[in-house]
Amino acid sequence: MNTSTLERVRADARPASSDVPTNDRAGARRAVAAAAIGNVLEWYDFAVYGFLATIIAHKFFPAKDDFTSMLATFAVFGAGFVMRPLGGIVLGRFADMRGRKAALLVTMFMMAGSTVAIGLVPTYASIGIAAPLLVMSARLLQGFSAGGEWGGATAFIVEWAPDGKRGLFGSFQQSSVALGMLLGSGVSALCSTALGPDAMDSWGWRVPFLLGCLLGPVGMYMRRNIAEAPTFSDAVVKSESLSVPAGLRLAFRAFGFAILWNVSYYIMLAYMPTFFQKFVGLDHASALWSNTAGLLVLVVAVPLVGKLSDRIGRKPLLLASCIAFIVLPYILLSWVLASRHIGVILTAQIVFAASIALFSGPGPAAIAEMFPTRSRSTWMSIGYSLAAVLFGGFAPFVSTMLIGITHSPLSPTAYLALSSVVSVAFVLTMRETAHDDLR
Repeated sequence: MNTSTLERVRADARPASSDVPTNDRAGARRAVAAAAIGNVLEWYDFAVYGFLATIIAHKFFPAKDDFTSMLATFAVFGAGFVMRPLGGIVLGRFADMRGRKAALLVTMFMMAGSTVAIGLVPTYASIGIAAPLLVMSARLLQGFSAGGEWGGATAFIVEWAPDGKRGLFGSFQQSSVALGMLLGSGVSALCSTALGPDAMDSWGWRVPFLLGCLLGPVGMYMRRNIAEAPTFSDAVVKSESLSVPAGLRLAFRAFGFAILWNVSYYIMLAYMPTFFQKFVGLDHASALWSNTAGLLVLVVAVPLVGKLSDRIGRKPLLLASCIAFIVLPYILLSWVLASRHIGVILTAQIVFAASIALFSGPGPAAIAEMFPTRSRSTWMSIGYSLAAVLFGGFAPFVSTMLIGITHSPLSPTAYLALSSVVSVAFVLTMRETAHDDLR
């Protein structure tokens, strides 16, 4: 790192107000709150596409049948994840070299711009093949931004955590992701309910995307007024970056660790609204409201589980989540398909959300603790983003394809169970780091 960059990182580590010590808890709370609020807005933008998939399918990917149209839609949903490893490499390296704050400002700008772009693209009926190509381009930019956002925000929040509270503080990263998805689901559901099916299909679907032009500046403002974590600033001066072989080994460990995390998230919370519409018979608004209820439970539960992990350790909770996703999905979705009752659907969504919280609570701290501070953002972003693209982003696509091949709506539960088994193997080999100092 050159002298000017080092001076800039040190300057950003100073508090915004000179009478507030950089390392005090009030400063930590302000920094984490600003990062988390920006994270909420980032993931609102990223998630809206999935919640409006059934409308996007026939607006931009018309085909001879609904199945083919939905496959194309979810392929583009997954394509956004293809860019996440590249975003993780480029923006993760940028965060490790220039500071977390600078990287978080860049990701906020890119995500807001690409989301608004999707809301403005004319449909296939208006401009033909250019429409899906433009949507694909915007989605790729969203994925690039998300690849840098996840690692940068996770590193920033965990590095600001006081001793003994990394699980709690780290959980705010994942809770803010869930809150962003909750906001996206809630806004989409509200638009569907308030506007009605015809208006929503005609123009109302654009509203959740165009809100990105209002939310983006809020996130930018919040992030401009935060300082770098003292842990990172110290590491810039005292530590060397990981070698490539060492970084790859740790990234591979993070990759395996994050497989279930991603698959469970994107099947249970991004794909379920479509599943409930296609196979249970819910209307668009009801499917989104049930998903919103599950996300609300997740937002509340994640910090509680994160705090618990500071006391009893990360591994027991991570393993409990893996076991839950081996056992519960087949049972609960069978119950849902048999009853088709909204109360049963809500119960299933809440149980799934609680099971995800068992992983998402300790997950950010556990994955961050695998890496030394000086190289954390780069290698953590690469490992997590590869799991996201290979297993998470295409989870709705894989689920749709499995159902098409097997003719069974329950077939995605096998994908969940297999992902759980793989992640169990990685979690079992982890060292418990809840009570260690951050490297």
